[in-house]
Amino acid sequence: MNKEIWLNLPVKNIKKSKEFFSKLGFEFSQGMGNTPVSACLLMGNKQVPVMLFEELQFKSFTQTEITDTKTSSEMMISLDAESREEVDEIVKKAETAGANVFGKPLEIQGWMYGCGFQDLDGHRWNVLYMDMDKMPKS
Repeated sequence: MNKEIWLNLPVKNIKKSKEFFSKLGFEFSQGMGNTPVSACLLMGNKQVPVMLFEELQFKSFTQTEITDTKTSSEMMISLDAESREEVDEIVKKAETAGANVFGKPLEIQGWMYGCGFQDLDGHRWNVLYMDMDKMPKS
């Protein structure tokens, strides 16, 4: 069955996307996926690969048009934060790097704290801290 999962996202400019995610503190694979039109962003403790492909390359794989992120969303990628402060730090870095913050950090349901932003290509990201001690028991 499946051994790993990775995400593939279209981007307009690979260089600008690499700069954006580097400013947020993320790292890129130095080997796999690095070409003039692609890069492999590594996410989280398990280093889940997120492949960034320039739009023409992405379209050659999917054989479909790319979603217009100004009018619709295909998915939202969620990032786990270790604290409320980390949520605030990431959204501040994202905004400074050029992100559109569509959801300012706020408390949700008394046990979560999160925010949402769009990267340079309009992909939506959610950063969320979950205080499991405050999570309602069922």
